[in-house]
Amino acid sequence: MKNVVPVEMMKARPKAPKREDVRIRFSEEAMKELNALISHYPNKKAAILPALWLAQREYGGEITADAMVEVAYHLERSYAEIEGVATFYSLYNVNHKVGKHLIDVCTCLSCQLCEGYNVLKYLCDKLNIPNGGTTKDGMFTVHEVECLNACDRAPVIQVGDEYYGPIDTEFIDKLLDKLRNTQESTVVRYADEVVKAQINKEEIL
Repeated sequence: MKNVVPVEMMKARPKAPKREDVRIRFSEEAMKELNALISHYPNKKAAILPALWLAQREYGGEITADAMVEVAYHLERSYAEIEGVATFYSLYNVNHKVGKHLIDVCTCLSCQLCEGYNVLKYLCDKLNIPNGGTTKDGMFTVHEVECLNACDRAPVIQVGDEYYGPIDTEFIDKLLDKLRNTQESTVVRYADEVVKAQINKEEIL
């Protein structure tokens, strides 16, 4: 006789984390922002993507396991659902601590034809790291990425919310010096800009 799974078990879905299982790191201001974001959507599930950007900012530029648990708790979704969304999109740094400044190097067709791979190699050699690596001081991470949608400026790189191109080795040297003297993390700033772009200041007052 085959085992029969009760209908109620078949309908059961993973539940959201309980309060005692969550380490809350969202600030009071972040919670106001999250509530403003949620108000834009028909339900909390629809706010997963902007909530993850908020988490990436609040957790210092990385989506840790604790960050995903917290998002799951606030949105009343399961951890598995939040993890599935976060790991699908490359712009979320899931369990991957990047440097203070993440340099995305486009090597898609236009940039490839305009020495994009040479830009990538120069950066990696200059910083003494492999593609995808982070410098020992935690200052820089270099990633090869797909099209940045700025083909008219090839070869182009992205740092935080800024695009630079066309670039050459001289420009790269100057940019690295500038970033070394930048106190703010461009990774965290980028996440903050994405969050702020989706809400009005009036909504969080």
